[in-house]
Amino acid sequence: MNTQLIDSLIQVIESLTPEENKLLRTKLHARTIQKTPGVCGGQARIRNTRIPVWTLVSFHQQGADTEELLRNYPSLIPADLEAAWAYYQENQNEIDQIIQDDLVHG
Repeated sequence: MNTQLIDSLIQVIESLTPEENKLLRTKLHARTIQKTPGVCGGQARIRNTRIPVWTLVSFHQQGADTEELLRNYPSLIPADLEAAWAYYQENQNEIDQIIQDDLVHG
């Protein structure tokens, strides 16, 4: 492990302005969410899994809290859920439509 690199990264991150920090978090969240043709119907999903964002959002809307979601999806970490919520905030119409379609055709 390159501890010198990690220490340098921490120093850079700590020196970011609030706006730069927000941009960094946005870009990191964006890397957590993937869309791949042929995987989950090409819908937004958590990186390297077959867990669609809409599924997490739907369960959350039905009352599932973070602990329950992490317990039911042990491959996820809290940052994955944060990325899902951020994706939903930016793409609410897309996710709401998928949830609605699932209710009608599910």
